Amino acid sequence: MIDASYWVELFHSQQRLGGGFLLTRRYVLTALHCLRGLTTPDEHVDVVLTDGSRLAGQICRRDKNADLALIMISAAYEVLLPIPRAGVAHGGDDWHGPYRPAASEVQLRGHVDNGMTEYLCEGGGVIEALQLTAHQFLGDYSGYSGGPVVKGLPEDQEPVIVGILLEQAPDRAAVNRAANVLFAATIGEALRRFDQFDVEHLLDVVHPASALSQQPLRGEALTIDGAVSSVESWFDRIDEWSQRALLDPSQVAELRFIAAKAAMERQLRGDEV
Repeated sequence: MIDASYWVELFHSQQRLGGGFLLTRRYVLTALHCLRGLTTPDEHVDVVLTDGSRLAGQICRRDKNADLALIMISAAYEVLLPIPRAGVAHGGDDWHGPYRPAASEVQLRGHVDNGMTEYLCEGGGVIEALQLTAHQFLGDYSGYSGGPVVKGLPEDQEPVIVGILLEQAPDRAAVNRAANVLFAATIGEALRRFDQFDVEHLLDVVHPASALSQQPLRGEALTIDGAVSSVESWFDRIDEWSQRALLDPSQVAELRFIAAKAAMERQLRGDEV
């Protein structure tokens, strides 16, 4: 069972900025508005893990239109926490948010109203979003932005991250209060926004720097749509490379994430995975 240790808190000096979560052991996804006041493209931030570890990070990508930002953890640190898989949510699914802005705050949970809707976010772009209903009527959900949306309930065996919380719908009856309807960018939207997670990045990881360039694996092509067509086959292959010491742990984590992403995108297209 994977616990909720994949969410993080972000700090600049001693100022708490907000939440985020590990997409891989090297990259943290957050809402761009959580980084308010940080204008330099490569601004440094501290990534604080749930065990209290403080890691140096750097803002490496911003997507203003989608209100998303990507933070790269310094290569000087080795993150060993388990990374949950990404997935797709559907209307009617349960969801919960393991991140909360303070220990005195409630943990959000609710149900998915729409698992894939076009939404004009405050950044000005139209994104693929989840429309969520929260069971907790807080009136104001500020502080939860940047946290992961996880399909299912906290007591479920394996978490599946399906989105990142961005915004809350206003209460039309009380303009200064938020309704219990929230919007989150889907993981698919986030992955499409950042080229670090292109499937082609697979080749950058294993070729030409590693020994794979000199050691073909039984003549099999390194292509998701070629000889290796299922995510299970890719996971088996990645495990094989790891056992042969051809990949370090961070590369294994990134490759497994990319393989899962490719499978998810094929599922969204209606292809057989």
